[in-house]
Amino acid sequence: MKDTRILITGAGGQIGTVLTQALRERYGSDNVLATDLRPLLDQDGPSAHLDALDGAALDALVQQYKITQIYHLTAILSATGEKDPQKAWNINMTSLFNVLEVARQRELDRVYYPSSIAVFGKEAKRENTPQYEVLIPETVYGISKVAGENWASYYFQRYGLDVRSVRYPGIIGYQSLPGGGTTDYAVDIYHHAVQQKPFSCFLKADTALPMLYMPDAIRGTLELMEAPAANISVRTSYNLSGMSFTPAEIATSIQKQVPGFSIDYAPDFRQAIADSWPASIDDSAARNDWNWRPEYDLDAMTRDMLAHLSPPL
Repeated sequence: MKDTRILITGAGGQIGTVLTQALRERYGSDNVLATDLRPLLDQDGPSAHLDALDGAALDALVQQYKITQIYHLTAILSATGEKDPQKAWNINMTSLFNVLEVARQRELDRVYYPSSIAVFGKEAKRENTPQYEVLIPETVYGISKVAGENWASYYFQRYGLDVRSVRYPGIIGYQSLPGGGTTDYAVDIYHHAVQQKPFSCFLKADTALPMLYMPDAIRGTLELMEAPAANISVRTSYNLSGMSFTPAEIATSIQKQVPGFSIDYAPDFRQAIADSWPASIDDSAARNDWNWRPEYDLDAMTRDMLAHLSPPL
């Protein structure tokens, strides 16, 4: 059996930074090529500059490094995408087509394509949103992810390309700063707490959204990618969730550890985006197919986030 050799696009992003390290620990540093449009610093394995819109450059790297799998993380996120919808569509879709075509032509083993709860809109059931639900998103990010899910399914059905995907909820991690998403308040709030600063939230106090702590997100991604192909029944994208909470609830969780922490609320354009998304997710398909189980709840995540972000005594 040939060795697994992985190329990651968007390796410098919030998820990419952590996923790159996890993959290197699993498959060996030399077998994971990190790529990004921006310079990648402090790498303990191979890295390369890559504009994911340049299909020829991607193809050259796949051949040079004898890549067998691509993890495609390049994307313009929800809030950032609304500032320039055509640019977001072009980047999100052109980069995906480049990955799918190179993977098809070079007969790669597997492709990972992350989707998002942004695929849902107001027409979807808000509580315990089912795996197969109406998808009428209200952001260009969500529109591009719905299209991407269907292209992933098409490439599997038409060409036999093993494309796998999960719909990430809000991802919370201490490893990087927020990157332009509607759920990013749940990262930024911890940075304010450890700095003893009050936090002004851009969502209403009672806005519930599904969330996932970074260690669970990475573990779930790897479990999906390593599951036997026969177990994968969803070829668009799996619902995935760990917990659901409101800004008020995360503030209360923080105040258990940082009693003086304070929060106020100043909803902006991101409130409308959040209102179009689910409050909780039914991820039973992932649980049944590849035994997905989150390990962190809100308070466990809060303790771990604060421990990692707090300066040493």
